[in-house]
Amino acid sequence: QLRPVESGGGLVQSGGSLRLSCAVSGFTFDNYVIGWFRQAPGKEREGVSCISSSGGYTNYADSVKGRFTISRDNAKDTVYLQMNSLKPEDTAVYYCAAVHRESTTQAMFPMTRLLYDYWGQGTQVTVSS
Repeated sequence: QLRPVESGGGLVQSGGSLRLSCAVSGFTFDNYVIGWFRQAPGKEREGVSCISSSGGYTNYADSVKGRFTISRDNAKDTVYLQMNSLKPEDTAVYYCAAVHRESTTQAMFPMTRLLYDYWGQGTQVTVSS
């Protein structure tokens, strides 16, 4: 059973940093595109960033470009989202999701939420002003 598990969320002041981790088990990790999505109260879930199976391609939402960095360690079956210069509007539940690499282009450019097959339970990120 493919299962992403997020960790690293928490409460941070505006301008601070957090690093989220997404650990995945149950499948061949380096065959999968991994995406980070977020959902704020009363809003739709939106794509934040994604990374190709090899790590060679990434994509970011305009709202986080220059502040967030996605990376993956295929030896550890883990994807990271380094979030710097956090703003109150970054407050949301952050979800990790996976889709097989055969859907790389469609799932990454642009990030298409409905194509991601496997989802974690989410981790809360709260940025105080």
